[in-house]
This record gives sequence, C-alpha cells and structure tokens, in this order.
Amino acid sequence: MAESAKPTPQLELFNSMTKKKELFEPLVEGKVRMYVCGVTPYDFSHIGHARAYVAFDVLYRYLKFLGYEVEYVRNFTDIDDKIIKRANEAGETVTSLSSRFINEFLLDMAQLQCLPPTCEPRVTDHIEHIIELITKIMENGKAYAMEGDVYFSVDTFPEYLSLSGRKLDHNLAGSRVAVDTRKRNPADFALWKAAKEGEPFWDSPWGRGRPGWHIECSAMSAHYLGHVFDIHGGGKDLIFPHHENELAQSRAAYPESEVKCWMHNGFVNKDDQKMSKSDKNFFTIRDIIDLYHPMALRFFLMRTHYRGDVNHSDKALEIASDRVYYIYQTLYDCEEVLSQYRGENISVLVPVEEQDMVNKHHSEFLESMADDLRTTDVLDGFTDLLKAINSNLNDFKKLQQKLEQQKKKQQQQKQQKQKQQQAQKQPEEYIQAMFALETEIKNKISILGLMPPSSLAEALKQLKDKALKRAGLTEELLQEQIEQRTAARKNKQFDVSDQIRKQLGSKGIALMDEPTGTVWRPCEPESE
Repeated sequence: MAESAKPTPQLELFNSMTKKKELFEPLVEGKVRMYVCGVTPYDFSHIGHARAYVAFDVLYRYLKFLGYEVEYVRNFTDIDDKIIKRANEAGETVTSLSSRFINEFLLDMAQLQCLPPTCEPRVTDHIEHIIELITKIMENGKAYAMEGDVYFSVDTFPEYLSLSGRKLDHNLAGSRVAVDTRKRNPADFALWKAAKEGEPFWDSPWGRGRPGWHIECSAMSAHYLGHVFDIHGGGKDLIFPHHENELAQSRAAYPESEVKCWMHNGFVNKDDQKMSKSDKNFFTIRDIIDLYHPMALRFFLMRTHYRGDVNHSDKALEIASDRVYYIYQTLYDCEEVLSQYRGENISVLVPVEEQDMVNKHHSEFLESMADDLRTTDVLDGFTDLLKAINSNLNDFKKLQQKLEQQKKKQQQQKQQKQKQQQAQKQPEEYIQAMFALETEIKNKISILGLMPPSSLAEALKQLKDKALKRAGLTEELLQEQIEQRTAARKNKQFDVSDQIRKQLGSKGIALMDEPTGTVWRPCEPESE
C-alpha cells in the first residue's frame, strides 16, 4: 500500500517560449487561468480542430483532477473574411452563418466529451474592448492609422518574433496576404480594417471598420483573465503569425502583459501528408464520427502525444475503435459479474497481487500525466489491468462451476474444498480483486474523458452499429451469413465456412463460436 501514499508528482509542461519543459506553478495558488484560441465558425469543424480541443480538454480535466479551480476561456472568431465570403455565397447574414456553425461546433465538442470551457466569448461582443486596446497601442506609439486602417508597427517592438524565433526578413506578407505598399514595413499587420462595401462594420475613432484577426485574442484574454495569466494554447500553426502578433499587441499596450506558459499541439496528417482542403484529404469531425464512435476518435487523437503530429489513417482509427471496444467490453463483463455483489459488505481484503497492480498503475498514471501529459503511455498502461480483469473473470467463473459440481458430490466436498483453499483464491478474493481493478480503470478513463456518457452496454451497441456501417452490412444481413456458415459447418463444408469467416474478418467483423452459438464483435479488419 505504500506506493499509493506517494505524493502526486508535480506537473511539468512544455513552454513554446522557452522551448523546454518547466514546472507548472500557477500565479495564484490553487487557481489556473487558461486561454485557448477557438474556431472561425464558417464551416463544419475538422479533425485538426478535434486534435486541438481534445488536447486542451485533457489538460483542463487533469488540472481539475489535481484540485485546481480552472478558468478556461476559448473564443469564437465570429467576424472574419472567410465568414463574410461564405455568408455572401449562402445568401445569409454573417451573424446567422457564424451562429449556426458555432452550434454545430458545440455539438461536435459534446460528442467528443470535451468539457465546456468556463467562458466562450465571441469577437462581436467585444468590439469596445478591441477599440480600447488599439487606442492604447497607438497612444504608446506602436501603431499607425492610414485611410481608416490601423497597423501595428513591428519596428517599434524589438521583442517581435521572440516566440517563433523567426527572422524579420522571413516575415514578409507571403502568398496569402496581398502586400500593402502603404505599410511602413511589409511585416506590419492590421489591427483594424476599414469597412468595405457590403461588409459588417462598427464605428471607431478611425472610421467604420472591423477588427484584424490577431487583436481579438489580446483583448478578450486581457478582459477575462487579466494581463498576466498562466496558459495560452492553440495549434502549432498559430505560433506564427497569430500568437506572435498577440504577444506583440498585448505588450505594446501593457508592457507587464505575460503568458507564463505557451502551449501548442501538433498537426493532423492524412497518410503522412498534411491535411488540406485543396488536396481533398480533408475530414470533418462529422465525417469521422459517422463511421466511428466519438470515443474511438478521442482515443485515436490521444494515442499521439499532444505536441506530435497525428497521422490519420483508416487503420489507425480501426485500431483505436478496437481498443475502445475491448476496454468497454472488459468493464461490461466485470460489471455483469459484480452486479450481484455491489451491496454486500465483503470483509476480505483485495489480494496483494491486484492491490500492488492498482498501486503501480496509479503511480505510473500520475507520473506520465505529470510529464507534459504523456497520454500515449497512459493509454498503453491500461493493458495489464484489463488483462488482470479478464483473467480474474475466467478463473472466477471456473471456480463457480467447480463449486457447483462439488455441491453435487457431497461425499467429496470436504476433501476438494481443502485442496481448492490451498491452491487458489476464494470467491470473495476474486470479487474484491475485480472491484479494485474496475474502480482504478474507471477512475482513470474518467479523468481522460473516455468513460462513455451512456451505459457500457449502450456504448458497445453503438460501436457494433458503427462497425456494421463500415462493413456495409446490417444486423439482419450479418445474421444470414452467420446462419449460412453454421449450416456449412454442420454439412462439413469447412472451406465454405472458413471463407465466410475470412470475408467478414476482412470487413472488421470477428466471429466467435460459443456453446450457445456464434456471436460477433467488431475487430481490426484482417487482410484476406
């Protein structure tokens, strides 16, 4: 029992500013203030968004588990060139389009079991704060106005590019942004954009217009969390220019502005190629959860450390789905056996072997999470506990059968019981072992956001339904094939029965012959 009494390891997080792991010490003891850049809601959210928000949900959940009171702010950029263009194409207002896709995004996040942040502000509700911040930057001589536009002057801010480590001559406007020859330096970026015909606008000291992209997060993070806060997160593509520009704006207005830890997650690639709409290898969250359980997608994303690039492939999703099914099936089988004993007061202690296993797992879980959230190791770490549950379940069922047989052989009962007591655990010890193992797994997968919101039985049914959909089958069609195989085996047509089993296996359907008949479960598709 000594291992479980170890102090919780202190959390270390990789800081993109210092390029190293650092001990996480919040500015205010017991409280964490965290800002994560949100989506621009002009379309359904893609798997890259899922990557970012699952990663920061894991951090959010773990901080809460550690006992911190977390103020988590994640914004919506609900005014942007892309939104305006899409709204015009669709013949609807910017507000209507952005609100619709905000709601769709929130549905996706709920499916992935990402906890709602403390606050989810929209840019359009903070125009006043944005104008105030731009005014402050201008008062400090770090920005200039031209014909209704306002630009940040990078030459007035020597710290510029300290986050990304880029050189200023690498920082030209590039192919996505037309070079504005009016700018003092090609690297200067817009804080305020003058209104164009047919675009939404707000009144400002510089005339009618709307905010630039970067200024919004500086204004909203300061408004909700103050000028100095603990964590600022987003995808690594935001390091430059977005976070670099945020940092410059915030410090230009208020030199004391500081983020203690900048955190960035990796990309999602498709078969080792970076995802992009133009290459048509782009997937929305909806595309994936149409064929895979949302918890399979969450598990898949967590299998890669948050700073690494995830390689999306059907095979990787199949493996994740198979793993989630195995976890849920093991826990379900355990629940079924233990259901009749839950109310009982069993005085027997948890056997030493299982208690040591639980203590070891608990310690290793905390050590892995404390080391910059090593979720890959954490997910792999469940293997031994799951095996132990299945081993205990099998042995317990065998013991129950043996005890039933002993009742029928009264004259041998005493002798057999003595042998059994010496050779193996008592029924109560199996029960306590399974309770301990089950509790440990459920506690930890709950911290990771992987415990299904419904019952385990419902989650298993959902996983099976998705497997049938991927296989292009219905339950009825599958049962027909199972019956054909059963008939073939009865007629000793083993080549036919083997062919049916192999064909189903190649579609991700595994058949298992049991005394009561043939049953099936989803599996990783076998090669034919």
